[in-house]
Amino acid sequence: MTSPIELKHIQGDIVPGFPKKAESFFFFEIENVDAFRRELNKLVPLIATGESVSSDKEAIRHQRQSSSSLLPVAFLNIAFSAKGLKKLGFDPAEAQDDGFTNGQFADAKELGDDLKPSSSDPDWIPEFQKAIDGVLLVAGDSKHSVHRHLRKALALLDGTVKEVLNLFGHVRPGKEDGHEHFGFEDGLSNPVVKDLGTDLSGQGPVNQGVILCGRDGDSISDRPSWALDGSFLAFRLLQQLVPEFDQFLAQNALQVGDPTVNGAELLGARLTGRWKSGAPLALTPLRDDPELAKDPKRNNKFEFNPDSQEACPFAAHVRKMNPRGDILLEEFINPHRVLRRGIQYGPEVSAEERAQNRTDMDRGLLFVSYQSSLRDGFQFLQKSWANPTTFPPGKTQEPGQDPLIGQIVDPDNQGARSMTGANPGDTGSTLDLGFQKWVVAKGGEYFFSPSIPVLRDVFSAGFTIQGEI
Repeated sequence: MTSPIELKHIQGDIVPGFPKKAESFFFFEIENVDAFRRELNKLVPLIATGESVSSDKEAIRHQRQSSSSLLPVAFLNIAFSAKGLKKLGFDPAEAQDDGFTNGQFADAKELGDDLKPSSSDPDWIPEFQKAIDGVLLVAGDSKHSVHRHLRKALALLDGTVKEVLNLFGHVRPGKEDGHEHFGFEDGLSNPVVKDLGTDLSGQGPVNQGVILCGRDGDSISDRPSWALDGSFLAFRLLQQLVPEFDQFLAQNALQVGDPTVNGAELLGARLTGRWKSGAPLALTPLRDDPELAKDPKRNNKFEFNPDSQEACPFAAHVRKMNPRGDILLEEFINPHRVLRRGIQYGPEVSAEERAQNRTDMDRGLLFVSYQSSLRDGFQFLQKSWANPTTFPPGKTQEPGQDPLIGQIVDPDNQGARSMTGANPGDTGSTLDLGFQKWVVAKGGEYFFSPSIPVLRDVFSAGFTIQGEI
């Protein structure tokens, strides 16, 4: 009988998630396995747990009420690729997740990532084509806090790892804080995990096993003991072509017969399924409602009309990712929910880029999702919901690709992406999204984030616990 879950046993970025203004993802290769396992024992006390992060979040909340200054905080978590687990002496196949075992590089073609000319290999940055054994996630209130905490962690590992790549992300400035680079509020629809948070939206929590291995709702019943309360981490380096996206919206601005409606903003909202404030189209289809967006009891309390895309297109990003109403039973949606914990990277769009409608400086999203099954979580969302033109199913008009992250998988049929329903006055018409993607995958990897007891007693101790959950 598995004992009840405890937040002190879970890495804190999974639940409740790091509060952060900046974050580094330090991808590493293990150079000396025996020495690394010894030094890992020293690192474990520095790793932020769900319990410690919850406490720090409460302290940050009180600080905000009494002062405008930020509370100096920093958090550390660690995760391992299948290659890393194998180096440590564990069989990654025991986790029974083929995506994890094979790695994201092998999965890139099926995800629909761009391929190199005359090649089946993804057109990724070189670092993600090298061996990566693990990643240190370091987040905090500032770049200074993050870099200082990362140096402390690397000092504890004492030269046992070699840097492959260090990616730095940060929230956007001023009023854009919390918004991704296209301008839309991010992270509003993360689910609450049963007994590990309070659901204000009325959607209801997801079972613990949707996110954490070995718990109720996990689709695999015989995980190895080292997987209990761990979670698979999908990391993606996603470049966003913001000037090009904005140009498309301006060139295809909608005309709805109301001169007070901004046609370009409306089109952007219909591609996304929410306004930039985060207000859902399903509740306010013609104009933004920032007050609605700010209300956690209302901004997720809606379902889509399964027979219509007048209020929100079938293919809109948030509808593809959570087709509430289109699939009537929650038990067919909840197993595919994930916790998103990413952060933006890169500079704001310059005046020159806006004038030329061309991206010159790299920016985008350091995407992170947690789930107990990559097959049921990230991979399913991309391959079965975002990419196919026929999802959501059973519609009178074929929905088309997710306009933001949907990709054409067949390299021999790289035509223009398209969707229906973009025009609320003519929902049967098709909008040609063009050949150019606005979100371009430049690399990534799948990792496993172990529980604190497993990190302390198994991975860092030189022996393996026998048996299954």
